[in-house]
Amino acid sequence: MGKLQEMLKVGPVFNYFGRVFRKDKDGKYPASTNLKMMHGINKISIVLFLIAVIVMIFRAITRE
Repeated sequence: MGKLQEMLKVGPVFNYFGRVFRKDKDGKYPASTNLKMMHGINKISIVLFLIAVIVMIFRAITRE
């Protein structure tokens, strides 16, 4: 049961979201151009995914 709980932890996922949407003021993470582009694309993907989920929930609620 311990392995399953460890595999289903979502804390690191939310930690990544916080890190992607926050500026790195400490210089803790590398700042190459490719990495900046990857994080920019990830931001766009996350926002579009959340919009799609909201639309799907809205359509499911309003469907008769």
